[in-house]
Amino acid sequence: MMWTILRRKAASAGSSNLVTYGTNKYLGTVRPALTGSMSQSYVDTILTPEAPTLGRNPKSSRQIHQGNLFLFQQKVNAVSSFKTDFSTQMSSRSFSSDSGDLVDAVVPFMGESISDGTLAAFLKKPGDRVEIDEPIAQIETDKVTIDVASPEAGVIQEFVAKEGDTVEPGTKVAIISKSGEGVTTHVAPSESPTQDATAKVEKPSPSPPSPPPPKPEIQPPKAAPIQSTPKPSATEPQLPPKDRERRVPMTRLRKRVATRLKDSQNTFALLTTFNEVDMTNLMKLRSEYKEAFFEKHGVKLGLMSGFVKAAVSGLQNQPIINAVIDGDDIIYRDYIDISIAVGTPKGLVVPVIRDAEKMNFADIEKTINSLAKKANSGSLSIDEMAGGSFTISNGGVYGSLLSTPIINPPQSAILGMHSIVNKPMVVGGEIKARPMMYVALTYDHRLIDGREAVFFLRRIKDVVEDPRRLLLDI
Repeated sequence: MMWTILRRKAASAGSSNLVTYGTNKYLGTVRPALTGSMSQSYVDTILTPEAPTLGRNPKSSRQIHQGNLFLFQQKVNAVSSFKTDFSTQMSSRSFSSDSGDLVDAVVPFMGESISDGTLAAFLKKPGDRVEIDEPIAQIETDKVTIDVASPEAGVIQEFVAKEGDTVEPGTKVAIISKSGEGVTTHVAPSESPTQDATAKVEKPSPSPPSPPPPKPEIQPPKAAPIQSTPKPSATEPQLPPKDRERRVPMTRLRKRVATRLKDSQNTFALLTTFNEVDMTNLMKLRSEYKEAFFEKHGVKLGLMSGFVKAAVSGLQNQPIINAVIDGDDIIYRDYIDISIAVGTPKGLVVPVIRDAEKMNFADIEKTINSLAKKANSGSLSIDEMAGGSFTISNGGVYGSLLSTPIINPPQSAILGMHSIVNKPMVVGGEIKARPMMYVALTYDHRLIDGREAVFFLRRIKDVVEDPRRLLLDI
């Protein structure tokens, strides 16, 4: 509530002055006030009941002003109490006990593109001893499996989450006691002899049975007409019993694979072309130099490195296969990152060989060996599977003779390898047994024409059948 004294005579204490109160003006008697302060007597003097007013009751104005002073005092008290409470709250500690003995094991950061995961399994039990950074639980995401590690060495006091829960980074999973205090193990109490004796109560012997009453004579019922049970019609399906079925929820990795492959079918114009490759020379090269290769590089020489080098040569000759459609544009990649499809018990993962065009046979074999071990152990990171410009899938290790692989989005093509089978082939006018492999290239026909796809597959065939082309660059 604001008021302004527009004019006042300082000499006369009882002189009339023009006072503005809100939007109304009245004449009031003004008394001298203390300098630098506004006393209650000064307010009472301005709002005195006997002062003549214009358009406002001075008594009600005084009550309004006093009420506003009361509300203002309440706000000041509230701010003071808030400061006290806030300072008290800021000084308290969280996520630990008063003694600092308890620590929380929380879900770690899972990657830029992953916001949550499923608590797949606990690796420990309450009461187990754990060391620092020892995994106690596994979080399954759309791409990888991540471990929840213990932040301190101690004993697991309890789990605060359940298997199957959806958790986010920072979610509390378990409570660790550094000293092991307060951890109780539930043991079933043994039965005491007293309880056994109490439980065994002699039952009273049953009274002798009374003789049965005489049975009344009952006439045999008349034979009812035989009704034939209706046979099920031929159109009714015979469903198996429910006790012979099992319902298991899909894992997050399997859901992700299913979604991406279905999106690939719905988005791309998929087309597959085939060819067959004579593996004689590559297998001969492997058998002749495998021991020397292992002694120098520490890894075995496999067939996959030969196909990776052949794919690099084919992608350099046909850059459109290494490109991708982005809206109304085509993105040509000046690098070659080869994705290798690896089947694991938990699902299909696709780690990436970065800058494959800069690698030799040894570098490729070492990278494949390292990625395969991580894939089987479930320790692949998001960065090791992100990106990729072309994929190779080797179904031949499982015995596949022929298949049509599906493109791994957002790539534009995928090469499928298959099993090696001895077949009669015409070589130099003679029929000879040769180790042959069918290869398949599935490509996005919106971007890649059949001409480029066939030329690419022919380059794969030429390099694998004669690896000396790589040395001579022909």
